[in-house]
Amino acid sequence: MRIIDLSTLIEDTERSEVDRTGIAYRDHAAGAKSIRGLFTVPPTLLRNGEGWAVEEFTHFSTHSCTHVDAPYHYNSTIRGERAQTIDELPLEWFFSDGVVLDMTHKADGDAVTVDDAEAELARIGYELKPLDIVLVRTGCDKYYGRPDYMFHGCGVTAEATRWLFDQGIRVMGIDAWGWDMPLHMQAQAALATGKPGVFWSAHQADVPYCQIERLVNLGRLPSSGFKVACFPLKIKGASAGPARVVAILGD
Repeated sequence: MRIIDLSTLIEDTERSEVDRTGIAYRDHAAGAKSIRGLFTVPPTLLRNGEGWAVEEFTHFSTHSCTHVDAPYHYNSTIRGERAQTIDELPLEWFFSDGVVLDMTHKADGDAVTVDDAEAELARIGYELKPLDIVLVRTGCDKYYGRPDYMFHGCGVTAEATRWLFDQGIRVMGIDAWGWDMPLHMQAQAALATGKPGVFWSAHQADVPYCQIERLVNLGRLPSSGFKVACFPLKIKGASAGPARVVAILGD
């Protein structure tokens, strides 16, 4: 069995106001001082004079790293019912067979349509079944960590999102900053048309699905024949949960 990590590293960084993570690190010396203060146990009674090392998030969004979006992220209600938060979703959704749809030929802002999905499935000879986890490979993980990361990527259309949902897919993922095309392109299109439903169209497709964003290493996977584990953190009432997403391949 081989396990391939599809998750980004969580690190103390500030890429932009909307994409930053703060982590305070307390080393073993600080831990020894804490133990002395709490329990009056001096460092001389600790192995090598060291206490516990502890980290604390000082700024961390549920969307700051590789994460799973819950339906509640998109709208408060979906199909006329209250949208589910991340802690309310069935665990069965997050461990299943995976399939990679190669869209690396798409340029930034290009649409990934139903026809594109069907053509790629035909090319790799795969028939979707309910609860498969569909991963869209764009190649944009090469930009991860760069200031322009969020400005790259094609966009899965609302129609393609609904089509995948109709095939029984409940978890979809992408190796880009977002599932839709880059936000600045969506904004330009929305303002140019003056119509609702252009900005964030696939997110707000009115279907109760989950999407994994900011994946990496999809290029190391075969098109199919592997399992995906993508269990999100169980955060009460949250719109998303950070996840350690991995692909599990047989010998």
